[in-house]
Amino acid sequence: MSLSGRVALVTGASQGIGRACAIKLANAGATLAVAARNQEKLDEVVKQIADAGGKGAAFAMDVGDEDQIKSALKAALAQFGRIDVLINNAGITRDQLVMRMKRADWDAVLNTNLTSAYLCIQQVIGSMLKQRWGRIINITSIFGQMGRAGQANYASSKAGLIGLTMAIAREVGSRNITCNAIAPGFIETAMTSGLSQELRQSALQNIPLARLGTPEDVASAVAFLASEEASYITGQVLNVNGGMLMG
Repeated sequence: MSLSGRVALVTGASQGIGRACAIKLANAGATLAVAARNQEKLDEVVKQIADAGGKGAAFAMDVGDEDQIKSALKAALAQFGRIDVLINNAGITRDQLVMRMKRADWDAVLNTNLTSAYLCIQQVIGSMLKQRWGRIINITSIFGQMGRAGQANYASSKAGLIGLTMAIAREVGSRNITCNAIAPGFIETAMTSGLSQELRQSALQNIPLARLGTPEDVASAVAFLASEEASYITGQVLNVNGGMLMG
């Protein structure tokens, strides 16, 4: 699954799933534009890529800020000339029961998890259309498929990503651009590190593979969908959840 000669941009690339995706794509030969808020962590990712013989550059941005998205992606396009692969991974949680959820927490999660993906797609789609090749991969969630109490905002944002994926796939398919989503289940990341032992054990009981996933499990799926081997797959949601949700 070589990505030699391709340029990939990953949001939320400073840690967790985003970092794993950036490193995996770089190992497959892609040049990486890594984006997130933390410049220091991004520089560490770029150094790790360079130490392994790859190429990359960091672009600090907050995906909750439209102006920062436009500025950072404009800079990436100026530096690399194009973006072939876009991984919309950045996301946050602001969990609360719906009767107590503040409007600000609803807006923050929808803006960061869903609106940012739409804005990033807008910024790179011209480049993809011009060259008649592109891969857009949105990182959604199992909870965008089955819901979860206390996560009305998060589940809605991730379900919205699935709808966005299918709409974009239909819009740009004729130009040899694919758009797919990956729906991770419980993955060992900073976002899940705060889970209580009770909740962790409850989750494991519902996972046929009897383990939590790793960021690398998700990154491998991303690398496949970004490759030529996945050229006839579009508008799909690839579940990476250990069997927690089937069908």
